[in-house]
Amino acid sequence: MEMIHVRLVSPPDLTSRAVGLLTDDRFVFNLVVLPEPARNPDGDAIVCDVLAGAANSVLRGLRELELDRRGSIVIEPVEMAFSEAAGAAEQRQLGALAHAPVWEEVEARMRAEGTYLPSFYVYLTIAGVIGAVGILTNSQILIVAAMVVGPEYGAITSVALGIDRRNGTRVRQGLIALTVGFLLAVLVTFLFSWAIRGLDLQPRAFGQGFRPVSALIDAPNVFSVVVAVLAGIIGIMSLTQARTSALLGVFISVTTIPAAADIGVSCAFSSWSEARGSLVQLLLNIVLLILVGVLMIRFQRAAWRRIGRRSRRAGSR
Repeated sequence: MEMIHVRLVSPPDLTSRAVGLLTDDRFVFNLVVLPEPARNPDGDAIVCDVLAGAANSVLRGLRELELDRRGSIVIEPVEMAFSEAAGAAEQRQLGALAHAPVWEEVEARMRAEGTYLPSFYVYLTIAGVIGAVGILTNSQILIVAAMVVGPEYGAITSVALGIDRRNGTRVRQGLIALTVGFLLAVLVTFLFSWAIRGLDLQPRAFGQGFRPVSALIDAPNVFSVVVAVLAGIIGIMSLTQARTSALLGVFISVTTIPAAADIGVSCAFSSWSEARGSLVQLLLNIVLLILVGVLMIRFQRAAWRRIGRRSRRAGSR
C-alpha cells in the first residue's frame, strides 16, 4: 500500500473548505484538524494520509484553494502503513491508478535538479577530465565512470519541465548552466590534454592513432539517435516511478560528458574532424534528451489522467 502524509497550514477562513474537500474524498484517511496551533505561517494545522494513486486530485484541489500561497502544503512519503480500510480502498477502487506517480513530488525532484550550485560545474568539469583520461588510455571503464559522475541529466530534465510548464526562466537558467558547464569541461579537458601532449605523456597507442574509444564517441549515427531517444524515455519514466537503478542506466548510456571530453582532447591533439564529430554528438544528445523529455512528461501525464477517469467511472458503478 502506497500512501503519502500531507501536512497543511490553512488560514482560518479556508479551513472549513479544506476539511470538507478532504472529508469528501474516500481515499483520504487519518484526518486530524488542530485549530490555530500553527505559526509562520499562522493558521490551523491539518494532517492526513492519502493513497498515493489518488494524491494528484487531492493536491490539485488544495492548490485550487490557494493553500500553497496563503498557507503551506508539505508532502512526506509513508514508508509503512497498516490500515485495512485504506488497503481495501486501494485494491477495490483505485485499480491501476494505485501506481500513479504523485506529480507534485515528481516535479519537485525535477525542480531540485534545476538548482545550479558551484558543485554542479565542479562535478561536470571533473567528469570531463575523467572522460579525457578514458579517451587517452582507451579505457571504457573510465568513460562509464565519467558518465556516472556527470550531473547534466538533472539540468536536462529541468529544462524539459520548464518547456512543459512554459517557464521561460527555468528553461533559460538550465540552458545557460549546460552551456557554461560544458564549456568549462571542454576547456579544462583541453588544458589537461594539451599539458599531456606537451610533456609527451600520452600513451603510445593513442599517439599512433589507435583510438577505439574516441572513434565510438566522435562518429554520431543512427544508433546515437536511437540510444538518446530510448534514454530520454527511460529517464523520465524512472523519475516518475522513482526507479533509481533505471535512472543510473540512463547516466551511463548517453554520450554527453564523453563527447565534451573528446572535444577537448581532439582540439589539444589537433584532430579537428574528431572534434567536430564530438560536438555534433554532444548537441544531438542534449537536444534529443530535452525533446523526448518534454514529450514523455506530457504523454505520461495524459496517460495517467485517462487511467484516472476510467478508475473513477469504475468506482462509481
